[in-house]
Amino acid sequence: QVRLVESGGGSVEAGGSLRLSCTASGNAFSTNYMGWFRQAPGKEREKVAALDRDGATDYVDSVRGRFTISKDNANKMILYLQMNGLKPEDTGMYYCAADPYVSLSVRRTSAVEYWGQGTQVTVSS
Repeated sequence: QVRLVESGGGSVEAGGSLRLSCTASGNAFSTNYMGWFRQAPGKEREKVAALDRDGATDYVDSVRGRFTISKDNANKMILYLQMNGLKPEDTGMYYCAADPYVSLSVRRTSAVEYWGQGTQVTVSS
């Protein structure tokens, strides 16, 4: 099992930047896949970006080139999401996710086993 705790959310103006962090504790094998999902009010939770144990990454088209997912160089149990060029449509609750087995390209939230509690990101125009 693994516990995930997010931090770094907040309110920014359009064009601004935020960096989200996710600290995992527990079984490192369960973090072979780690990703960020988001959920806007009234919408379904959607994948934003993911990273596998080999360092390969996957992004949804709407954030590619603006967001960067990475792990801490010293502690591979810490996941980051650097968000630049934020837009109002990026507003939502951002969740860290982890799983020992799912593939990098998975989109279905039901396929991912472990979730954090979320951190709110609000982008004003």
